[in-house]
Amino acid sequence: MTQLDASTLRVHGEPARVQAEAQAAPSALVGVDYWSLVQAISDYAIFLLDAKGHVVSWNAGAQKLKGYTENEIVGQHFSRFYTEEAVSRGCPGYELEQAAHTGRFENEDWRVRKDGTTFWSNVVITAIRNRQGEVTGFAKITRDLTAQREYLEALRQSEERFRLLVDSVKDYAIFMLDPQGFVVSWNSGAARIKGYTHDEIVGRHFSQFYVPEEAAAGKPARELAIARQIGTVEDEGWRVRKDGSTFWANVIITAVYDESRRLRGFAKVTRDLTERRRREELERSGERMREFLATLAHELRNPLAPVRNAVGTMQMEANLSPVVARARDLIDRQVTHLTRLVDDLLDIGRIMSDKVELRIARVDLTELVTRAIEAARPFTDSREQRVVAQVTDAPVSIRGDMTRLVQVLQNLLHNASKFSPHGSVIELRGRVDFRMAVLEVRDAGCGIPVRSLDKIFELFAQEKEGQSFGEGGLGIGLTLCKSLVEMHGGSIVASSEGPGLGSTFTLSLPLSAQSDTAESGAISAAPHVQPLRILLIDDNRDSADSLAMLLELKGHEVRIAYEGEQALQIAPRFSPHLALIDLAMPKMDGYATLAALRARPEMTRTMYAAMTGFGHASDLDRTRSAGFHAHLVKPVEMAVLDALLTKADGRLSGSGGT
Repeated sequence: MTQLDASTLRVHGEPARVQAEAQAAPSALVGVDYWSLVQAISDYAIFLLDAKGHVVSWNAGAQKLKGYTENEIVGQHFSRFYTEEAVSRGCPGYELEQAAHTGRFENEDWRVRKDGTTFWSNVVITAIRNRQGEVTGFAKITRDLTAQREYLEALRQSEERFRLLVDSVKDYAIFMLDPQGFVVSWNSGAARIKGYTHDEIVGRHFSQFYVPEEAAAGKPARELAIARQIGTVEDEGWRVRKDGSTFWANVIITAVYDESRRLRGFAKVTRDLTERRRREELERSGERMREFLATLAHELRNPLAPVRNAVGTMQMEANLSPVVARARDLIDRQVTHLTRLVDDLLDIGRIMSDKVELRIARVDLTELVTRAIEAARPFTDSREQRVVAQVTDAPVSIRGDMTRLVQVLQNLLHNASKFSPHGSVIELRGRVDFRMAVLEVRDAGCGIPVRSLDKIFELFAQEKEGQSFGEGGLGIGLTLCKSLVEMHGGSIVASSEGPGLGSTFTLSLPLSAQSDTAESGAISAAPHVQPLRILLIDDNRDSADSLAMLLELKGHEVRIAYEGEQALQIAPRFSPHLALIDLAMPKMDGYATLAALRARPEMTRTMYAAMTGFGHASDLDRTRSAGFHAHLVKPVEMAVLDALLTKADGRLSGSGGT
């Protein structure tokens, strides 16, 4: 009896009893009991072929796997188990030749069942030889590996999809490190962010992405150690590109383990956050700038207040010499101009931080033009210029904030005046076009070069050609105009034929719906105010003394307190009708002073007005909440002061007087 070498029948670690089952025909080569054991195996097709490849035996596993009964297949050539393509290539004959030549042949390929369906199989063919060494047949063992193949193929496709997904990510550097920190994979995002190609970086240590001082201090190794210990580590800091430039990066390193908890390496994801960091730095810088502008404006207003008060006092003197009168008017114009610059500084800071609040109502176009011309008159009169208005006769209402729109037109008129000759004419035209109110400010001044037309609305931009340094200003007026107009849903453009040919600024604003409520006009001061007792509390002595002088010239009785504690001593004996309180005082500020005064029974009928360099809506809300009846922004305009005195007089008259 011919025996097979057991090692030639080993199939994927199967036990020896299975290996020996396929050695010979059941009747001629093995015993009946052994063949019964082979027949009982249902998970493997185990059968014998003769020397030419015809089936001579068939177990239950073969019938289950291939679909043929023993009677149907015995005597048939085994090539029918192969696909047509494999048969055409001569695979069945080649496999028998290889098995006869080497003793054994194994492969994996598609095989065909009786019903024509295919399955992926593992096949082992072992040559059977007689005592003379001649091949007398073949033992064939077949396993169905379709499920395993599908699983592996699905896994491969999943890995391929994941690889393609990772590789297609351009905004993140995603790559793998081995356990020692050497790069083993590299996606396109990593190539874009760090500058290395796949071939340039794979196999090199990831520490070269760190700035030299951090790499020398051992930071890369520490981050891998932390990732090994707790699973992941996240960091933000500067990283280095191939060209030596740096970028601000967010980095996440995750330890990767296999099923046996053996460290396979690290997954590393890097994001370039340079732009975000730059924006944050700009925001912080902008916030610091806004705080600086607010403080600067407040500090500038404090010295302006006594100058304004002094001018008001001088205006009440009837017997000034012409020289002193001209000096007084000059100071008045310059204080007005400086106050406007301070207001512009504050407004541009508010616009930068989106804190400008519009009080939208119906604004009459003619009234808007009239107010703007009047507001600009001190500037135009000083240059002996005339503003000629041409506004449509039809009633036109704009949807907007009257105060802010006057500010826009006033700025445009100032701008036209500043760049036009003395004694020239400035035109202000108003009309309606396509459901928009259109206002044009035209001058015959120095004009604007074409290259500068798009830049003049930029913050701090100034066209130096044709102007002196003294005329330059801060370069924020037109920026402020553009921002305020756009907040109203409108637009503003500049046009000019060129240097020396004048300029035109055209702004368009949405018309008001008929249902909008009209804005109430400014409260005019009463012509006669009875003498009031006024307590003036301000630590700035010049400001307090000059305002007291002005109020006394108006016929009022004034007491001054240079600090809150002094006011508490004066107030009970003086019993003031009106208390003007500076907010920014040392030791006891204006809010604390107000609270202490209001707590005294003899002060219940007193009217309280806050005085401060801050005039934002939030500042007004705070003083109102604290209990102030009015809010005055330094330097206090005469009209505003007169309106306050009228209101205090009305409050006193309504209560029956004292």
